[in-house]
Amino acid sequence: MALSSCNNNNTTTETTPTDSSSAMLDAIFTRTSIRSYEPDHAVSRDTVEILLRAAMSAPSAVNKQPWAFVVLDTREALDSLAEVLPYAKMLTHAPLAIVACGDMNKAIEGEGRDFWIQDVSAATENMLIAAHALGLGAVWTGVYPDLERVKAVKERLGMPDNIIPLCVVPVGYPAGNQQPKDKWNPEAIHYNLW
Repeated sequence: MALSSCNNNNTTTETTPTDSSSAMLDAIFTRTSIRSYEPDHAVSRDTVEILLRAAMSAPSAVNKQPWAFVVLDTREALDSLAEVLPYAKMLTHAPLAIVACGDMNKAIEGEGRDFWIQDVSAATENMLIAAHALGLGAVWTGVYPDLERVKAVKERLGMPDNIIPLCVVPVGYPAGNQQPKDKWNPEAIHYNLW
């Protein structure tokens, strides 16, 4: 696969990916939402740390890094959250979930406060791609801005007022073979003007 890139003179050149960039692009292009997991196949703490390191490598506005994460790895915690999240029932079969949150004590003050949403979203996407690259399956289940879901997650997990859960990411080893969707759509692209 050749990729186009721009040099300093604003001319387009063809770029051939290296082995490492090919692996990275493959992880992006083949990642898909996985909602079914192998039973009794735990995710190691070392792997969880890799996922969180990937998440925390995301960019953030003014480098505020306004994220916090809650790792759920007990059957009781996972099942409890599944009870209150209508679109996260797969938690009852997942060995792990990570709740990605915004920490309002770390967020930009004033008009930029809501950049926490973009920052935590970028961290979550990094986590999803890392999970796929490690042979895991994961799915983003939305919490914020649904206030009922936010309240339910905060109550179940005992979160302080300054923490807002953005999403819950169930993680496990995929059961079955899910194929990624080709989402390429040239009609969504505009150059220089709309």
